[in-house]
Amino acid sequence: MSLLLAPRTRLSLLVVLLAGAGVCVVRYEPQRLLSQGWPPELPLGTGVLLFAGAYGLCTAAFVPRPLLNLAAGAVFGAAFGLVAALGGTVLGAAIAFGLGRALGQDALRPYLRGRWLRAGDEQLSRHGFRSVLAVRVFPGVPFAAANYLAAVSRCGWLPFLLATALGTVPNTAAYVIAGASAASPGSPAFLVSAGFIALSAVLAAAVAWRKRHRLAPSPADRPADRPPAGHPPVVTAAPHGP
Repeated sequence: MSLLLAPRTRLSLLVVLLAGAGVCVVRYEPQRLLSQGWPPELPLGTGVLLFAGAYGLCTAAFVPRPLLNLAAGAVFGAAFGLVAALGGTVLGAAIAFGLGRALGQDALRPYLRGRWLRAGDEQLSRHGFRSVLAVRVFPGVPFAAANYLAAVSRCGWLPFLLATALGTVPNTAAYVIAGASAASPGSPAFLVSAGFIALSAVLAAAVAWRKRHRLAPSPADRPADRPPAGHPPVVTAAPHGP
C-alpha cells in the first residue's frame, strides 16, 4: 500500500483539512450574516442555494448549527430559510460523513476498544437509522462530532442521511423561525419557537439522565479480584489456625 493510501496518512490529512477549515471560519466569520445580511443583488433562488452550500461547508468545519439556522431565518425568512438550512444540514452531514469514512475510518476503528465506544459503534452499525434519528431529534451531541463518529462506524449512507434529514426538521425549524421573528421578540412565532428550543433541551437532558445507567460498567466488566465499590469485604466464621 502506498504512503498516500496508508490509514494514518489519511487521518493526518483529515486533521489538516479540519484545522484549515477552522482557520477559515475564524478568519472570515460567517456569523456576520446575522448583522450584514445576504447580498441584495442576488436572486432569491441563487441566494438559497449559495447559502445552503456555505452552510454545509461551515457545519463540516464545526460551526454551530443554531447560529447558522438563526442566520437562515434572519436572511431569507421562515419558509426559504428552512429550505436553505435543511439543505445545508444534509449537505454538511454528507461532507463530514464522506471525509470521515474515506480518511479516518480505517485508522480509528482499531481504537474502538472501550466499552462505551464499542457499544456506540454497535448501535450505529446495527441500527443506523434509529440511532442517528435519536441523536438528531434529541440535541446533545454536537452535529459535526456526531457526523464524524458515525463515519467511523459501519452505518450506511442512506440510513445516515435519511435520519439526518428527518430528525433535524423540528429543531432546525424552531431556530429558523426564531431568527425570522427576532425583530419582534414578543410575537407568538418567536415565543413558540423559543419555548420549543428550551423544551427540547430539557427533554434531551431528561433522556440522558434516565439512560445514564447504561454507561455504568456492568458486573462482568469489574475486576474479579476486587469487590464492587461500596460493599465491605466478606468475613467468614471459619477458624484461623489449627
